[in-house]
Amino acid sequence: MKEEFAHFLTHFPGFVATLGILLLGVVMGLVARFVISTVLQTYNRRANSELITSIQRHLRPASGWFFPALAVSLLLPLVQLPPQPFEVLRRLVEMALITTFAWGLVKLTDVVEDEVLRRYEINTTDNLRVRKLFTQLQFIKKLVMSLIVFVAVGLVLMSFETVRRLGTGLLTSAGIASVIVGFAAQRSISNLLAGFQIAFTQPIRIDDVLVVEGEWGRVEEITFTYVVLSIWDERRLVLPLNYFIEKPFQNWTRNSSQILGTVLLQTDYTVPVEAVRTELQRIVAASPLWDRRVCVLHVTDSKERTLELRALVSAANASDVWELRCAVREQLVGFLQREFPGCLPRIRAVVEIPAPALSAALGTPA
Repeated sequence: MKEEFAHFLTHFPGFVATLGILLLGVVMGLVARFVISTVLQTYNRRANSELITSIQRHLRPASGWFFPALAVSLLLPLVQLPPQPFEVLRRLVEMALITTFAWGLVKLTDVVEDEVLRRYEINTTDNLRVRKLFTQLQFIKKLVMSLIVFVAVGLVLMSFETVRRLGTGLLTSAGIASVIVGFAAQRSISNLLAGFQIAFTQPIRIDDVLVVEGEWGRVEEITFTYVVLSIWDERRLVLPLNYFIEKPFQNWTRNSSQILGTVLLQTDYTVPVEAVRTELQRIVAASPLWDRRVCVLHVTDSKERTLELRALVSAANASDVWELRCAVREQLVGFLQREFPGCLPRIRAVVEIPAPALSAALGTPA
């Protein structure tokens, strides 16, 4: 016990000096961060740059840890400790530096995304080019973030001798391991490859309007393994990426957001088609949802009891055409009820009554 206490007293000045150096490094890092932040704020007040605002918002937490870790790592050679404590301290500082640097790189992808969002507005009528870019950007961002995290974790683990020896041993059996992993993860790998195919061939894009499994909705998110479809009633339909490679689906905004909508009416054979056509043109012309491309009325079928009229109208996007269809249907039905009530669907029947029964019912001689 006395020998251990004497050993501690012998190295006590070294521990005190180490603590001082560490505190000095932390202070230097915080000062450097403060200076850089002040310079950026001063420039931002003059230039009002959205890029600087995005950098400060996303990188402020990571920089608060990275700069102290960097300063401590620079001052680490000045530390005078026994070999074993020094090795522990070196590894801790190295792990902190790698982790905070990877954190900063991950947040830097958010800065790039903000800059793209600022330059390209997706909430426009004709946003096909922007949706192509956003679909690729989202996939590439997730891929880059995954690679950064993977490399950072690998660097941290490889700093330990035990892990390095384990890695060397695993490399000798890489052939067998690759076969096993290939069979076990073939669905995941196929989904990843499907993600690459979707990102660059783009059968679907962010904000595309799809009809899948009988559901109408917009593409909300595309990940490495699945697609999230936002249904019109605020539900979410989650589908694997392979679905969009292997199965058919409807894409209403593949080449353009413009779309046609139909309204079907069942009427009596006596309906004045030309009057209904004129009323359709009046209704559509008064609607701000119509994009002035298509407005026609056709007799598309003659059934046993009714005549089928089809109104075909156009709008700038799927949401507008839905509202326009509902308005046209409602007003055309109201027009027929008001102007031609006899032209609504009717059931005709011939009732044959024997002459004696008819005479008895009317109170007349047969």
